[in-house]
Amino acid sequence: MVELKTDTSIEAMRETGRIVAQALTAVREAAGVGVSLLDLDEVAHAVLRDAGATSPFLGYRPSFAPTPFPAVLCASVNDAIVHGIPDGYRLRDGDLFSADFGAEMGGWAGDSAISFTVGTARPEDVRLIETVERALEAGIAAAVVGNRIGDIAHAIGVVCRDAGYGIPEGFGGHGIGRRMHEDPGVPNEGRAGRGMPLKHGMVLAIEPMVIASGSDHYHPAPDGWTLRTNDGSRAAHAEHTVAITNEGPRILTTL
Repeated sequence: MVELKTDTSIEAMRETGRIVAQALTAVREAAGVGVSLLDLDEVAHAVLRDAGATSPFLGYRPSFAPTPFPAVLCASVNDAIVHGIPDGYRLRDGDLFSADFGAEMGGWAGDSAISFTVGTARPEDVRLIETVERALEAGIAAAVVGNRIGDIAHAIGVVCRDAGYGIPEGFGGHGIGRRMHEDPGVPNEGRAGRGMPLKHGMVLAIEPMVIASGSDHYHPAPDGWTLRTNDGSRAAHAEHTVAITNEGPRILTTL
């Protein structure tokens, strides 16, 4: 069931989204060669504490997970696509880092992700990140009243495939509101004009993911959470929480 949010609820979600953006900005500023993933998790956690917000990630345990997620930040490095668990790994020059973060405040959730390079950027990584960001922009542009879920999926897929990149099979965005994951699912590839109609008050977490080699295949790491590319190629991830309104798409997870 899809809950249509009122304009007042969307404003409340905007406040939560601002906290998400603050945390990701802080993580990006703190990230550098020699900084550990646990350090970055603490940076994000501090933003939550200062705002009086809580984490929808910490303790989350979907059906596939062997254990509850132990952190507030998903920290995925190089061939890790999503769901990386922060640990003692220290970032190295040239790493590609994806940070995924959520917050809950006042009964409403927000969710966003960014990818960036640490230290000296490899040109191929820059192109990968630029492409996933363009795919996110295309998906958001298609998130308008009168379109359908398939229009978002198609817009994302075209950008990623035209660049020669893979799209992890079975993973995509989702509805969001009182809970982090709600209906409907938002695939990262699909047919335009298909799927659920988009209406004023729907709020979606739109999140393209790309694999540099062009493969769509991945596997879970031994921790049961981190998803890694099968061929060791690098991956990137970008996400925003977006409200669909009669005035057009509204990004809620910005400063």
